[in-house]
Amino acid sequence: MSRMPQVTAGEMVRFLEEPRFRRGSSVGQPPHLVARERNLSVTIPLHTGCDIGRGLAVRILKDAGFSVEDYLRLR
Repeated sequence: MSRMPQVTAGEMVRFLEEPRFRRGSSVGQPPHLVARERNLSVTIPLHTGCDIGRGLAVRILKDAGFSVEDYLRLR
């Protein structure tokens, strides 16, 4: 298993929006992404100037149906 690199919230949002997610209603709140094909949503904590922790990034990817290897290959 590869090690998850440090990522920012913006990088994670861009990665998830590309394949199958779109932004839900999140005015004034953290980005809320909704899957296009199925009933699945993911919320990404947005803190300006801070990276997402590796463990949290892995959990977000798993919740969205991706693995660390998928992220490294597709980013």
